Amino acid sequence: MPIDALPNDLDALRALVSSLSSERDAAIEECRRVREQNDRLHHLLKQLQRAQFGRRSERLDREQMQLALEDIETAIAEQDAQEDNKETAEAPVDAQRKKRRANRGSLPAHLPRIHVTLAPESAVCPCCHGTMHVIGEDTAERLDVIPAQYQVIVTHRPQYACRACEQAVVQAPAPERLIKGGLPTEAMVASVLVAKYAWHLPLYRQSQMLLSQGITIDRATLAFWVGYAAAELKPLHLRLRELILCSGKIAVDETVAPVLDPGRGRTKKGYFWAIARDDRPWGGTDPPAVAYTYAPGRGAVHGLKLLEGYRGIVQCDGYAAYKTIADDARTGNAITLAFCWVHLRRQFFDIAKGGSAPIASEALDRIAALYAIEKTIRGKSADERRAVRQEKSKPLVLALKTWLEQQLARVSTKSVIAKVIRYGLNHWDGLIRFLDDGRIELDTNIVERSIRPIVLNRKNALFAGHDQGAENWAAIASLVETCKLYGVDPQAYFADVLAKLVNLWPASRLDELLPWAWAAQRSTDRRAA
Repeated sequence: MPIDALPNDLDALRALVSSLSSERDAAIEECRRVREQNDRLHHLLKQLQRAQFGRRSERLDREQMQLALEDIETAIAEQDAQEDNKETAEAPVDAQRKKRRANRGSLPAHLPRIHVTLAPESAVCPCCHGTMHVIGEDTAERLDVIPAQYQVIVTHRPQYACRACEQAVVQAPAPERLIKGGLPTEAMVASVLVAKYAWHLPLYRQSQMLLSQGITIDRATLAFWVGYAAAELKPLHLRLRELILCSGKIAVDETVAPVLDPGRGRTKKGYFWAIARDDRPWGGTDPPAVAYTYAPGRGAVHGLKLLEGYRGIVQCDGYAAYKTIADDARTGNAITLAFCWVHLRRQFFDIAKGGSAPIASEALDRIAALYAIEKTIRGKSADERRAVRQEKSKPLVLALKTWLEQQLARVSTKSVIAKVIRYGLNHWDGLIRFLDDGRIELDTNIVERSIRPIVLNRKNALFAGHDQGAENWAAIASLVETCKLYGVDPQAYFADVLAKLVNLWPASRLDELLPWAWAAQRSTDRRAA
């Protein structure tokens, strides 16, 4: 403020000084708050960086990283809440936080709306005491929840008899049940299945949650329900797997499935083999799907059994068992392998993130150029994709091979980078197969994404109780994850499908109960209604 603008009156000058002093104190307090928040966020960021890029023993996996991010976001929100509680009318909410709170997205239109109107206590004008009228309104939406409610369905079946002849007695037949004489409806069993296999809640935790509602159902009873459901759903799982194996191209991967080995008092190492199909990137009409199969091992013998009779392209990583399968006389050279660029890229990335690694960094840049081309052709026909790849990707791939061979001659044969380069060159034929077939993807991401829920469930359940339990796990998880590919609510799906199956749904119409067909029929029914 210019000196000549200062008031001459002493009281006015004191008021101005007091006001400026308050503004200074508020600015100091705001600087302190921002500095504390920055220090806290800096500390959390350092923890995340160490967890993501530090030594192997300190790194977090994908799910743990999500938990860490949740904690950071919670910390920021907590800081905002504390500041909000301190603010007064003289110190309003700053614009950035107000915008962040307002920009929370919209609520889905299909949710029911409960309208609550808050009217003033009086509609009489406080000035002239006349009657006021509505000139507008403010509307705000908030998401509410009704906690899960359990109910008992009591079925009455009255018996009718004839007074005239006293011979005939008529009664409606009892409805079929998944568990004869059992307590649960099919919807209740579906809830248990989805909680266990979709949301990764072990049965003992579900039993505890039911107990909190005053319902005493032990873990063994819940397991009994799951077993009956698995028996009904197994034909659907087999049909799902059969249809996937009819595809011209599939992706395959495997992951550990620890299984309790009672004879030795510890777990043994079984495996879930996953086969997945997703033809959407090249406009294929076969619906996306994934199916898991449990096997007691990871060797080629199990892969051969998994792919028995398959004819087509198998996208996979460089695991030697897949090469054995493709070369086995029993497959008759009917299987063509296409290897995954992500597995090669990941090895270069592990080297590059450790520090200065010019060869690995350049390899990453060259592979990224291939993915940039792929982004422009996603969703186009197989022929269009092949034409673009021949024109744009092939020169890059040929140059990459020449460059890798040159680098291999320069580095130590025992170095890590040499090992990675040899991996790429040894798998080169399978890596470049995408150039000549527009149906082939650069990677196996479709099946790797399908493996993650199995890994998460494994972390929660630790191991399967026995081989049969692992097979049930594979069957139900196949249907759950295929439902997710279509945005289908697995709870509604299992409740409806189990009810149909126990009421003797024809085996010849099993295809109508597969997730994509079920979703299409449900959509048709809704439109008709």
